[in-house]
Amino acid sequence: MTHLGRIYLFVMLLFLYTPIVVMMAMGFNESSLYEMPFSFSTRWYEALYDNTPLLTSGLNSIIIAVITAVIATSLGTMAAVALERRTFRGKSLLQLLLLPPIAIPWLITGTAMLVFFYWSGIGRGMHALLIGHVALAIPYVVLVVGTGFKTIRVDLEEAAMSLGSTPLHAFFSVTLPLLYPSIIGAALFAFAVSLDQFVISYFLATPGYTTLPVQIYSAIRKGFTPEINAISTLLLLGSMAAILIFARFAKPGDVSDKR
Repeated sequence: MTHLGRIYLFVMLLFLYTPIVVMMAMGFNESSLYEMPFSFSTRWYEALYDNTPLLTSGLNSIIIAVITAVIATSLGTMAAVALERRTFRGKSLLQLLLLPPIAIPWLITGTAMLVFFYWSGIGRGMHALLIGHVALAIPYVVLVVGTGFKTIRVDLEEAAMSLGSTPLHAFFSVTLPLLYPSIIGAALFAFAVSLDQFVISYFLATPGYTTLPVQIYSAIRKGFTPEINAISTLLLLGSMAAILIFARFAKPGDVSDKR
């Protein structure tokens, strides 16, 4: 049974990663029609350098994703602390309401946001994209940071206060450092959710300000070019680098070691 499980895992990983590897490889193929045999070339990266709409939309996506990660992580962490440490009326309802934004199809969420933003006068544009992306990312942050709270011993903070520390100082000097891996992971999660978001961006973006997923969708409708493979490869490598840096410096195992 163990061997069957390993074979199943290998097949699933192969199924998931083979399209990505093919996409990255075709970004270095000389042919624009993916003709074989494979001929190595960097012409599509050179063409990407001159593709202003694709580069601009990619930069827009990164800017929005970074701002979304910062805002959503800050607000979500504070919400997770309140839900974990405070008792108030409606707490169970708030915890329950964190799940629908994750479970509801983004098509419905995007339509609802578009209607609400027009009704409230917010309209469309970068500000609307930021509001929409932050609203989508906050539930993920609250759940990730809230899970991190479950791994922290409360008596460590109580011990600090018994030695003369104030509750605020004990939180920032004892609890918060132990939460850093969860907070960084939540920030990366929020960044990924925003960077990959297509439906919300499609509804809320304006013709003069689009994100990379929307721009790629528009480009595919006109005719697919390997320049999309090139910029997708760069984003993939950048995301992998961020994950490796997090894995190297966050050291999640230190939380359990300090307990």
